[in-house]
Amino acid sequence: MPRFTRLLITGAAGNLGTELRKGLAPLATTLRLTDRAEMAPAAGHEEVVQCELGDFDEVMRVVEGCDGVVHFGAAPVEKPWAEILDSSIKGGYNVYEAARRHGIRRVVYASSIHAVGYVRREEGADTDTAHRPDSLYGVSKCFVEDLAKMYFHKFGIESACLRINSCFPEPADRRHLATWMSFRDLVQLVERCLLAERIGHTVVYGISDNREAFFSNHKVVHLGYRPQESAEDYRAAVEAKTAPGDPFDPAVEYVGGVFCNYGHPDDD
Repeated sequence: MPRFTRLLITGAAGNLGTELRKGLAPLATTLRLTDRAEMAPAAGHEEVVQCELGDFDEVMRVVEGCDGVVHFGAAPVEKPWAEILDSSIKGGYNVYEAARRHGIRRVVYASSIHAVGYVRREEGADTDTAHRPDSLYGVSKCFVEDLAKMYFHKFGIESACLRINSCFPEPADRRHLATWMSFRDLVQLVERCLLAERIGHTVVYGISDNREAFFSNHKVVHLGYRPQESAEDYRAAVEAKTAPGDPFDPAVEYVGGVFCNYGHPDDD
């Protein structure tokens, strides 16, 4: 039996949103899908609504009637400040405030490894590691993680903040051997965050069962997430086509990878 009457997925036109659109369908009688971009036409169990997350009135309308939110809509990578502010920071606030006003009790939020991108690989990190953003993109993820914490303590809205690492069909480089997350494991993680009896305010790293790892999820076993795939299955192919990097290159030294080499996105 579906857990939700109407489950909202923001960012539904993106690569990850597209996977969730398929994978989460059994959890809800109706999926409401929103994005600023065009999406595939609605199936019989779906509602498709275009929405600008920076527009509070639009967000209020798209959240109304839902009983759960999977918030994956935002700037997908480092972008100029104006776009980060509008779609990611204002958009994050708009989603949480609309959830509060409409009585929604649980949100699953797509945070990112870039909220802690300036952790060195050899330091390791767990779900209590303090923010060390590597970009304006990372700053926006830190903001919404803290916003989610405030909405939990003050208003009782539970949130899972998924610090997604590298979610692609398969690992593409040596860093991905530690950071990769399969689409199958992504769907399982979001499902567990929606179905676990209590999540409170939980930070969890979105990674598969890789032999190498920069992060530990040992403090969040209450979610019941058990990744089924591993980057190890791709190691030989990845190592054959990519040479080891310079260990003193910031893109190798820090877990945020190439984001640590970016300048300010508004510079010419």
